[in-house]
Amino acid sequence: MTTLSQITGASDGLPEEDRLRAQFYDLLAQFLSEPPTAERLQVAAGLTGGETALGQAIDRFALVAGRCDQVAADDEYGDLFIGVGRGELLPFGSYYLTGFLHEKPLARLKEDMAQFGIVPREDVSEPEDHVAAILETMAGLIDGRFGQAHSLAAQKQFFDAHVVSWMPVFFRDLAGASSSVLYASLADVALRFLEIEAQGFAFGGDVEAE
Repeated sequence: MTTLSQITGASDGLPEEDRLRAQFYDLLAQFLSEPPTAERLQVAAGLTGGETALGQAIDRFALVAGRCDQVAADDEYGDLFIGVGRGELLPFGSYYLTGFLHEKPLARLKEDMAQFGIVPREDVSEPEDHVAAILETMAGLIDGRFGQAHSLAAQKQFFDAHVVSWMPVFFRDLAGASSSVLYASLADVALRFLEIEAQGFAFGGDVEAE
């Protein structure tokens, strides 16, 4: 499920490393926007990593996904993010940055998204600072699905303000949550991927997700 209104498909001629980066952001966004379907779990179970720390995390995630059925995944998602009244975690930037929902970080995010011409879908009720929406925005800045691909400098500015400012803490919380099994392995992938992204942006060179 996408949470944002898309204007176009991904840009043609996108470098392979950027296509991979966008796919990583999409993978995380898909699992965090809603409980995974049986088909999505099957796709995740077929992922292969490699010898790097990120690759090994991907292999562990694939193994857990292959052992998880849709009912268990749905229950886990509900316990983590919905619950009775609320789940174990509140996956919103404003909450992690201020301790409250609908605060200034959300307003700043809306302003930045508006500059890129990005708007939420009308049928999505969650505020824009939901972790899945922000990850999907990063994917779109890379592959151009919201109108055009944006420069590495623009990606870095958004990443610094709205991703690395709070998501590492969120994903560490997700990894350690009492209900987290499938999502603990996803959190491990996310943490290692975001570390690679941060390093790539810091050095200003090509950011690889291999």
